[in-house]
Amino acid sequence: MEYARMRAIAEELWAHAERLEGAWRVEIGPSGPVLAMAWPSKRHAGTVRRIRDQLNRQLPATHPGHICANGPVIEHAVRGRMRRPDAVVIPESVLDEGGLAVDALRVLAVVEVVRPPGLGGDRAERLGDCSAMGVPHCLVVDPRTGTIEVYSDPCRAGYARKDAYIYGDSVRFGPWTIATSEFRRYGKPGE
Repeated sequence: MEYARMRAIAEELWAHAERLEGAWRVEIGPSGPVLAMAWPSKRHAGTVRRIRDQLNRQLPATHPGHICANGPVIEHAVRGRMRRPDAVVIPESVLDEGGLAVDALRVLAVVEVVRPPGLGGDRAERLGDCSAMGVPHCLVVDPRTGTIEVYSDPCRAGYARKDAYIYGDSVRFGPWTIATSEFRRYGKPGE
C-alpha cells in the first residue's frame, strides 16, 4: 500500500482515537497503520523524564536550539514509516509548526523505554523503523532487565553499532552522557 493511503488511514484512526477513553497512539510500521493503547507505568514515565531532563541540560552545549521532547510523532514518508517514540531530540522550532508529525530527517535521536510486561510493543520492529528512517542515535532502556542499548550508524540492515550497558553505568549516547544510577526496574505486577 502506498504511504499516502496509509497516512490517510492513520489520520482516520487518530480521529477515532480522540473519541476513545484512555491514551492511544497511531503509528505506521512495515505492516501498515496501527492503533494501540499507550499505557506506560509510573516507572516508565519516570525513566523517560530522567533521560529527557539530562539531555535537555546537555543540548544547549552540543546542539543549541534543540530539545528532548516527549513523544512527538516522527515520520519518513519515502520509507513509509511513522512512529511515536517515548522521547525525541529535535529542533525546538518544529514544535511550533503545523501538521501532525516531525520529519524524521530532523530527528537527532530517539529514546525508547521498553513497556512493562504484558503491555506489548515490538521492540525489534520499532528499532528497525528508527534505522529505516535514518535516525542517527537510538537509546533503548529496558526496566525489565536493567539494561540499556545504544544504537548508532543507521544502515540498510539496521544499526551498524550497538553498545550495551547496565543500570548504574554512565551511558555514552551520541555526544551526550546519561547517568543511570537513579533508573528503577519494573517490579512484579501490581507493585
